[in-house]
Amino acid sequence: MKSFLSLISGLLALFFRSQKVEPTPAPVEPKPLRHLAWGRKVSQAFRDRLLEICQILGVEPDYMMACMAFESAETFSPSIKNAAGSGATGLIQFMPTTAKGLGTTTAALAALTAEQQLEWVLAYFMPYKGRLKTLADVYMAILWPAGIGKPDDWTLWDKASRPTTYRQNAGLDLNKDGKITKAEAAAKVLAKLERGRLAQFQWEGT
Repeated sequence: MKSFLSLISGLLALFFRSQKVEPTPAPVEPKPLRHLAWGRKVSQAFRDRLLEICQILGVEPDYMMACMAFESAETFSPSIKNAAGSGATGLIQFMPTTAKGLGTTTAALAALTAEQQLEWVLAYFMPYKGRLKTLADVYMAILWPAGIGKPDDWTLWDKASRPTTYRQNAGLDLNKDGKITKAEAAAKVLAKLERGRLAQFQWEGT
């Protein structure tokens, strides 16, 4: 009996030694926090769709949020109107002619929720998909699409050749040299980006 038990023990030991021992799996690291400038000012549904839209467009989400914060005076309201009376409305201040080109109206856009209006933001930006690599480029898509991809010192308007347009946007001419460059035009949006990353406005999630 003793020899039989010894034989069984030996066979079992041989069996277990022949089995491949799997290493203990490494603990799964949690996903890094996602940050979204101005994310605390909008709903979870807005944030989720905004992130999807930016992935489609190839745009940094913080850049899009900074532009909308600037255009909507930090309200992210779909119905906010331009104080100067231009008729521009909503998250990216859709002009009446822009809305018409998209197949809608500013009145219809103003009646939407912010989450619903994001679909029109996507429709507006689709022609520029893959081209908006910088904050200034994202803002140029809203303000002056000809500036997309141009260097920061590119002139949008100058006092000599475009006096009316220059006068309407003279507040953007930071150094008062009679020219408004791409960098100057985007400076206030950059300030919104920095403000939106402050703790009271920036959203963080897993």
